[in-house]
Amino acid sequence: MARDYYGALGVDSDAGPEEIKRAYRRMARELHPDVNPDPAARERFNEVKSAYEVLSDPEKRRIVDLGGDPLDNGGRGGGGAGDPFAGFGGLGDIMDAFFGSAGGATGGRGPRNRVQPGADALIRMRLTLEECAAGLTKELTVDTAVLCTDCTGSGCAAGTSPVTCDICDGRGEVQSVQRSFLGQVVTSRPCPTCRGLGQVIPDPCRQCGGDGRVRARRSVTVKMPAGVADGMRVRLSGQGEVGPGGGPAGDLYVEVEEAPHDLFTREGVDLHCVLPLPMTAAALGTTVRLPTLTEDEGLELDVEPGTQSGAVRTLRGKGLPRLRSTGRVDGRGDLMVHIEVVTPTKLDQKQTELLRELAALRGDEQPDLAMNGRNGGGLFSRLRGSRSTR
Repeated sequence: MARDYYGALGVDSDAGPEEIKRAYRRMARELHPDVNPDPAARERFNEVKSAYEVLSDPEKRRIVDLGGDPLDNGGRGGGGAGDPFAGFGGLGDIMDAFFGSAGGATGGRGPRNRVQPGADALIRMRLTLEECAAGLTKELTVDTAVLCTDCTGSGCAAGTSPVTCDICDGRGEVQSVQRSFLGQVVTSRPCPTCRGLGQVIPDPCRQCGGDGRVRARRSVTVKMPAGVADGMRVRLSGQGEVGPGGGPAGDLYVEVEEAPHDLFTREGVDLHCVLPLPMTAAALGTTVRLPTLTEDEGLELDVEPGTQSGAVRTLRGKGLPRLRSTGRVDGRGDLMVHIEVVTPTKLDQKQTELLRELAALRGDEQPDLAMNGRNGGGLFSRLRGSRSTR
């Protein structure tokens, strides 16, 4: 008779490798001879050790699941260099040990649980840049599977309950026997009547059709912290899909979809904007009121006389909140103002005369390519310098 290796470790037949390892370590700490000198404990320890050696070996565990015993070798224990088929009466006995017999069990895993955990759900929330910067609390409408209120997840009509499947007798699987030149081969598959549950619902709930859940729209409250960005997700635990049979709900993820802004572009926690500046204002200097995300009325930006196109003014702390992984804000980014000097394209006669007069006063009627730039050296000297460094 095959030994109960799963029972020796106190685990189910569908236990994973990590669960088997944890069970062995827990029992070994209690039964090891160095800890427990009781002779009965020593014998129990050897049993637990043998069970772990078998179940941690995929091939040996497969033999156990098929109804065999990998350590049964003619009474001489496992292994050895003797006849590998010793202890078996013949080829038919070998096939029975590995594949079961027509009248015996095949090491089936039993019916699966009808109550299953629910799946996660994902919805997207479109936010403006201002909302991303300030954060907000908002009510969302979601369409997910929720617990059926009529049967509270049981799937049965009022006053009824599930009954044992008469096709698989509650095992959740059916077996078929095939004969071959190697003997009898028994195969198992989920019961098509109860779908592997071992039970059927004779009178399903009319609201959910026996599933234990229905789809419905509901409102959830989501709090977006200040500083969220496009693609970030906020998790609402237990607000996702309710599982089959009224199982625990999964999580709901709310993903941020940031809308483009008319003035600012975002780069992490920093903001960028372009300030078109008339040629005369760039030459003479001016003060511009600039909109920001932190001040309702904006702030004044002083433009120095002689400001060139492409100049960048950095306003510290006028960007977006810096969001830590803990959800707390730690400082703010910067606002970079890119100045773009605008040259007029249409001039009337008087404006043209004034500009010609200014050009004559400055000697700018004929531009000089060798004229020194702001960094010293003319255009050609800079080109020669760049070639000499190659």
